[in-house]
Amino acid sequence: MTADPLPVISCTGLTKSYGRHTALSGVDLAVAEGDVFGFLGPNGAGKTTTIRILLDLIRRDTGDVTLLGGDPRRDGVRLRRDIGYLPGELPMTSRRPARELLSFLARLRGGVDRREIESLAERFALDLDRPVRGLSKGNKQKVGLVQAFMHRPRLLILDEPTSGLDPLLQQEFLALVREVREDGRTVFMSSHVLGEVQDVADQAAIIRAGRIVALEDMDDLRERALRRVTMTFAEPVDAQAFARLDPVRDASVEGTTLTCTVEGSPDALIKEAATRTVLSLTSEEPDLEELFFTHYNNGRGSAPQEEGSNAGA
Repeated sequence: MTADPLPVISCTGLTKSYGRHTALSGVDLAVAEGDVFGFLGPNGAGKTTTIRILLDLIRRDTGDVTLLGGDPRRDGVRLRRDIGYLPGELPMTSRRPARELLSFLARLRGGVDRREIESLAERFALDLDRPVRGLSKGNKQKVGLVQAFMHRPRLLILDEPTSGLDPLLQQEFLALVREVREDGRTVFMSSHVLGEVQDVADQAAIIRAGRIVALEDMDDLRERALRRVTMTFAEPVDAQAFARLDPVRDASVEGTTLTCTVEGSPDALIKEAATRTVLSLTSEEPDLEELFFTHYNNGRGSAPQEEGSNAGA
């Protein structure tokens, strides 16, 4: 038997404190090669702190980290050739055009095909000839995305990558992430936008107050997620006939229309409905947001409040 390949990202027991504030409390993560990994949590949960430790931009208090099989502290120069990084904040003040900034960064990486930069700029509708300091937040984010992707890195680490992008460009970004995965490369992306993670991730971790509170396979999570189903029948139906089914919740009937919530597979509901004449059926796709809030609320019944950016972001 061949041994399982080493994870592209591995961290165990990460802790980090800023004075009396504990930013991370024993974070464990493992990301397989070729996966898109979502790192979910509101501001202040510990996402950015974790990412900065992974890249050795700040030092952990305790714990172990490996990236691409190497130690980011000892092998940082070598590892960065194979990593594309987008920070959560982009301090860009140069009077030079974006094209010159990206060309400079490309030279630092040992050279990047100019056509790759231009192709990415076209996809993100980025004007390369405008001075960087005059760009809007959204356009600066585009520059950041181009510099992260342009050298076709083996690993992409992206902190809130769609911040400032309009909905069309968010979809273009997600399409690019899918292409990276199809190419066998790995993406680690933090976000508090659940929809984008739901669309592209293979796995997701939810971090709360510096602790991983859930680590989920996205396909399994979708299987367990709730669906809202509405069925209209040719004749009135008895709500109890559906309410007794194991996966069905909150079944109610108004006239000939049944509405209910289904947890997991809708197979039993479909089979029961098939004994009648169904005129129409609608099913709302599983939304991970409710499950996300469930993990955060921890039974306390209130949604998490987003905080301003801080040391544990």
